Amino acid sequence: MELKKHFLMAVILLITGASHAQQASENTNYDQGFRLGFGLNAGAVTGDYFNFALGGDARLQYDLSQKTSLTLTTGYTHLFGKDEVKDLGFIPAKAGFKAFVWGDRFYVLGEAGAGFAVTNNYNETTFLWSPGIGYANSFIDLSLRYEGMNNFNADQIAFRVAYGFKL
Repeated sequence: MELKKHFLMAVILLITGASHAQQASENTNYDQGFRLGFGLNAGAVTGDYFNFALGGDARLQYDLSQKTSLTLTTGYTHLFGKDEVKDLGFIPAKAGFKAFVWGDRFYVLGEAGAGFAVTNNYNETTFLWSPGIGYANSFIDLSLRYEGMNNFNADQIAFRVAYGFKL
């Protein structure tokens, strides 16, 4: 619980500090459109049941402006169980909002949705929420996020490396 508070405070400080330092820049030649990214994730899991998480995802992004985007993310995440606890694999389905807060490279992202358990007779669906920060250029996206998983008795802090492109 203490880790959650520190992470959320860091995200809030990043958002407020970066928004004050931001300078407005207009690009009249900017084309709205879709981007698609494929990522690999590795995470440290909190709680008493799982050791770590590995996964992959696909993220569809629609650019509303040069600084803001809507996102849809899905994929597969595998939580590796501790001791006698069985592993848990789930499929996330999240929608979110991405805002570039420092130039056109550093962003904050918030997503929410559901996680559908698909392995070892786990018959749970959980609410997922994921605040994060990241760096992106035309092709590479690196991010760090906290992912809260209410019904899985675990949360994670994950690092994502992704390759993205315009559609």
